[in-house]
Amino acid sequence: MNANSPIRLAIVDDHRMLLGALTEWIRSAADDISMVAAVTTWPELLTHPEFPVDVVLLDLDLKDNIPVSLKISTLKTTGVKTVLMSTYSEPALVREALAAGALGYLVKSEEASMIVEAIRAAYNGESFISAELDLALTGGNEGSPRLSAQERRVMALYGAGEPVKAVAHQLGISEETAKSYLKRIREKYRLAGHDVGTKVALRKRAIRDGILLQND
Repeated sequence: MNANSPIRLAIVDDHRMLLGALTEWIRSAADDISMVAAVTTWPELLTHPEFPVDVVLLDLDLKDNIPVSLKISTLKTTGVKTVLMSTYSEPALVREALAAGALGYLVKSEEASMIVEAIRAAYNGESFISAELDLALTGGNEGSPRLSAQERRVMALYGAGEPVKAVAHQLGISEETAKSYLKRIREKYRLAGHDVGTKVALRKRAIRDGILLQND
């Protein structure tokens, strides 16, 4: 990513305390993300002097009776990527949001580093869904969970025998973020009924699911 042009981010959330906390956290944790707007209502976003931005972190639970699909399509027409946040994970709402064009969907209990990764993923046109939501969407089937492109990269490198530090270095992420990815991958598989708690089990699963090619 070009260091000269950080991702221009806007946050819309009607909880002022959360808005302030998120703003401060993202500012201190991610130097490639520039917080250009933090507002509490949808109209404030559209009329903000910095709009349109690159990515909007949008609270799904704004009590304004404007359908979320309309908000997402409005943002899409202006070239803005959307990551949704919600306090709950109702599958029907998640499906509606993703069908409308949202690239990310996070529950607000998500680790802060994952919020930053979701913003980066959306900026690059990749989808990003938390483990609980993935389970809700797939109905808890016994198949393999859906992993984001970055999760697949982490799983492939780690499964191939790379230590976490090397995985982080190769993907240009912090070691903490790489660990968070592994935690999410293991959680997604656990929710889908597969234990990949050990490196050997994770490697076997990565080969089985076509994420890692067997060289033997």
